[in-house]
Amino acid sequence: MPDTPVVLVAGASGYVGGRFVPLLEKQPLVLRRLARNPDKLRPLVGTSTQVVRGDVLDPPSLDEALKGVHTAYYLVHLMSDSKDFEKDDRQAAMNFAAAAKKAGVQRIVYLGGLGNDADPKLSPHPRSRHEVGKILRDSGVEIIEFRASLVIGTGSLSFDLVKSLTDRLPVMLCPRWLTTPTQPIAVDDVLAYLLAAKDVPPGGSRTFEIGCPDVTTYGGMIREYAR
Repeated sequence: MPDTPVVLVAGASGYVGGRFVPLLEKQPLVLRRLARNPDKLRPLVGTSTQVVRGDVLDPPSLDEALKGVHTAYYLVHLMSDSKDFEKDDRQAAMNFAAAAKKAGVQRIVYLGGLGNDADPKLSPHPRSRHEVGKILRDSGVEIIEFRASLVIGTGSLSFDLVKSLTDRLPVMLCPRWLTTPTQPIAVDDVLAYLLAAKDVPPGGSRTFEIGCPDVTTYGGMIREYAR
């Protein structure tokens, strides 16, 4: 159908993205998935899903991928694939924002990190996540940014670390990072927010903090998991 919205997902191979794509495939839309190696990805998606070549660190590759897209989900995080993730995440966001603006994308939905920029103890990881959000907003494209902390669900790196430490160590000397505050959220809730974002009426860029109301620490998570 010519009026069916085209939705693109960048970062669909990640933990959240991999669970989000099957939900989008059930929606009345044209789904397009960005991939550096499309041939490897095509057997893993539904037959109606378009798989297009594109790399957020290769600006020319994004022009064709974003053509005709109404809503783009930016779930990219280069921390595990980069020696300097802050630099690469910054450049990737600049590339994607510029290409989206050029292509006439109406909305970008971005999953970032929870945290207070004024906190001097804020780690480089959430600080970089906030910088990416600002770069996307500065593009002039409408941005819906969700800020989440630890995502609870099997396969989440943060949650699996908590689980692994608790399962394997009967006694543990606690490193300092275990005192880091966190407001965990279930992966199903994150997916529900992302799905709802495509249907939010236009109204300018918005940021939503989606951590749970209870503030705990990674150490508290370990104790609760052990219980």
